[in-house]
Amino acid sequence: MAGGAGTRFWPLSREAHPKPLLSVGGGRTLLGETMVRARKAATGDRVWLVCGASHAGKMKKASGLPARRVLVEPTMRNTAAAIALAAHRIVREDPDGVMAVLSADHRIPVADGAKFSRALARAAVAAHEADVLMTIGVRPTRPETGYGYLRLGKPAGGAHRGIHRVARFVEKPDRAKARRYLKSDAYLWNAGIFVWRAATLLEELEKWAPEIAGPLVPLGKASARNLPKAIEQAYRRTPAVPIDIAVMEQSRRVWCLPADFHWSDIGTWKSLAEETGVTQNVTRVIQGDAWVCDSQGNLVAAGDRPVVLLGVSNLVVVDAGDAILVADLDRSADVKDVVAMLRRKRRTDLL
Repeated sequence: MAGGAGTRFWPLSREAHPKPLLSVGGGRTLLGETMVRARKAATGDRVWLVCGASHAGKMKKASGLPARRVLVEPTMRNTAAAIALAAHRIVREDPDGVMAVLSADHRIPVADGAKFSRALARAAVAAHEADVLMTIGVRPTRPETGYGYLRLGKPAGGAHRGIHRVARFVEKPDRAKARRYLKSDAYLWNAGIFVWRAATLLEELEKWAPEIAGPLVPLGKASARNLPKAIEQAYRRTPAVPIDIAVMEQSRRVWCLPADFHWSDIGTWKSLAEETGVTQNVTRVIQGDAWVCDSQGNLVAAGDRPVVLLGVSNLVVVDAGDAILVADLDRSADVKDVVAMLRRKRRTDLL
């Protein structure tokens, strides 16, 4: 999935150049890293990409996928619609196909690629054999308040050793709860990595969210030629709901495999700072030319001109050429409010 706006990563993330196309630490883009992981898990040409209309051309080019494997949403309808769209097309080709849902803005170190592949394979076996909705949970490494959590339930048992039923999903907690979750083995980060039979997901969507399932039914029957029109018509009637709310928090068929690989959502500049090693005493420059003088705990993304930091701390400084962001790292989640303000002021040149 690569359809999110990534507004918290403004000014580098824009409508025509969203977050999945960013390189956050040198080398491949977030989308490129995700494609590598997907191709190791799926055989042949069984990798699909769901993206938005405003950046479809760039996404197609960056993914390297054939046009028939790129599904374009005419407007954003959150993750339930995007996943269901792909599930309908997968079922059309393979009624018993197992589907892994990966987000193009997640980061997993290359060194943990093998662990990720093994976890995905285990989840796929369980999803197929037990006909359940598998999610992969990540052990918390800090009291993170920006992630959702899940609470592990009873072991699945049988041949699925180490896999648990999910007792419940937990929304983003406050700091006190996050600290308690960190100390408990029962709570994991909800990484948003899902594996299931595509047909099973559609069954559960029809059961728990018929208002989403109904309008999307024609997508599985549409020919390749008629698909864009069918998607446009379906999305006019489809509400915008996350898959967690539509299905995962209600279904009685959700199991979880605790992961042993490092994972980050890279949702804000602060989470990127933590991912790249920014600490109270360490400043990181992730791109461009920057001079850091008596300044600690900052994240800097410079552009074509030098950026100088003098006597400051806990800042994110981003030079995008036509706009500069200087913000307290602890307020970086509020960058989305800056984007909302720009929309109100009709500054489309900066969106």
